Amino acid sequence: MYESHFGLREAPFGITPDTSFFFNSPHSQEALNTLLVAARSGEGFIKITGEVGTGKTLLCRKFMKTLGDGFVTAYLPNPLLEPRTLMLALAEELELQLAPDVDQHNLLKSLTARLLALAAQGKRVVLCVDEAQTIPEASLEALRLLTNLETEKRKLLQIVLFGQPELNQHLQAQSIRQLTQRITFQHDLGALSRDDMEYYLAYRLRVAGFTGARLFSKAAVRRLFAASGGIPRLINIMAHKAMLLAYGEGRQQVDDRHVKLAVKDTALLKRRGWPWLAAGLALAALAAAGAVLSYRLSL
Repeated sequence: MYESHFGLREAPFGITPDTSFFFNSPHSQEALNTLLVAARSGEGFIKITGEVGTGKTLLCRKFMKTLGDGFVTAYLPNPLLEPRTLMLALAEELELQLAPDVDQHNLLKSLTARLLALAAQGKRVVLCVDEAQTIPEASLEALRLLTNLETEKRKLLQIVLFGQPELNQHLQAQSIRQLTQRITFQHDLGALSRDDMEYYLAYRLRVAGFTGARLFSKAAVRRLFAASGGIPRLINIMAHKAMLLAYGEGRQQVDDRHVKLAVKDTALLKRRGWPWLAAGLALAALAAAGAVLSYRLSL
């Protein structure tokens, strides 16, 4: 809506995990380096945790995209699955054609054969599990058993768990202590600092095609950081709304007042809690778009 007004090719503050907008903050770059080192060393389990909105899914996609041709990646975005269904999902990711009624023995046998075939081709297989805090304990144990598969040289399957801090509590269960002991690399994603957030705003705007001078005033940046706490998803939500408001007024710069209104509009989402952010954003975006249209028509 406002792209041409600000000289942009695309909207800079979407909440979809677009890897072209991946920002190398100290936290995200350290996490990416940890993932790449762990994957190339062939270790079994890797764990990445972070609060809602800190960029775990974006990091996951950047990691998979960065891995070279020597890797085959599988991705499970919703692992709230019982063990058999989870293994069927992995088989599908590895392009295995199986009968719908395949029994557990033949399912495991087929997975093993596929992993061995990929290893013979010199390929490493990495399974990335998003929202890992939702995995049932029985399914976590099934994943652990899969990592027992190995050649004389290395594991046939590496698993990266991306989850909210609740994942750490989940992994403390006595029944899956063997899995916890196999986590050899881990990293916790944190929020952006004030300075990092300034670079973050500038970076996303530049990727979106912005070539002008400062778009967010210093006062706007201060308020945005205070309201978001440096959480990238919240920054994106409020920055997007503030730009809509500036566009509605025909302004070329986002000032403190625009961010203040954006923060007020987002405060309800924050009070209701993080799990409702995505749904709330969709409604808020519609409301903001309607407000801008009404403003334009009244000019």
